[in-house]
Amino acid sequence: MDLELTDEEMHLYSRQILLEGWDIEAQEKLKLANVLIVGCGGIGCTTAELLARAGVGKITLIDADTIEMSNLQRQIAYVEENIGFYKAEILAKRLQQINPHIRVESQTVKLDEGNAEAFIAAQDLVLDGCDNFTSRYLVNQVCKQFNVPLISASAIGFQGQLFMVEGESACYECLFPKEQHANENLRCADSGVLATTPNVMASLQAHHALLYLGLGKTALKQKLMLWDGLSMKQRLLAFEKDTDCPICQAR
Repeated sequence: MDLELTDEEMHLYSRQILLEGWDIEAQEKLKLANVLIVGCGGIGCTTAELLARAGVGKITLIDADTIEMSNLQRQIAYVEENIGFYKAEILAKRLQQINPHIRVESQTVKLDEGNAEAFIAAQDLVLDGCDNFTSRYLVNQVCKQFNVPLISASAIGFQGQLFMVEGESACYECLFPKEQHANENLRCADSGVLATTPNVMASLQAHHALLYLGLGKTALKQKLMLWDGLSMKQRLLAFEKDTDCPICQAR
């Protein structure tokens, strides 16, 4: 991919390039970035669209699920005529329509121990928005193994969480030890979610991704952001590496 922005790209991203603290160099960094989005549901849809509009050069989508009627309430990339089709494929087509200057790949497989390394190892950033703990722990493990930065977002009910794993920082399992937080019933499909909650968290995840890719900022490294959609309050909690964490000790 050509490093320099074309005249058309300069016009498309002009409002970002005009920003104080954001310039052509930052925009070119986005253009050269490779990002993997795990999960094309409520969080993944919005995150992917925002990054596509902002100019992230290559976006890889992975999700084995097909679209259902109940998804349409919050998963903004899909409409009724998409029901039954793979989420990753429909979302990829939408992203290419939004921004023809970027590359988009879709993978309609489940992320597992057999393919996770191949998908994650060469990425500049991984964005996790999946709805099950098994995948979250696996993504965290492989990101740590290959030193790939991870921004993890979750949303359920009226609440959301967001944090970043980068470099030698504490990881997902430091914060949520597997033996204590492996209840797969804590999902939108079982507990419900307001339409706006995952989209708020996705916007925050995409925002942090742009700050990292364009400016190298790691605002939520070892900090857990808690967003409460009922009170509209937001808190930041610092956390440290768990000296007994099996993932961190394995590095």
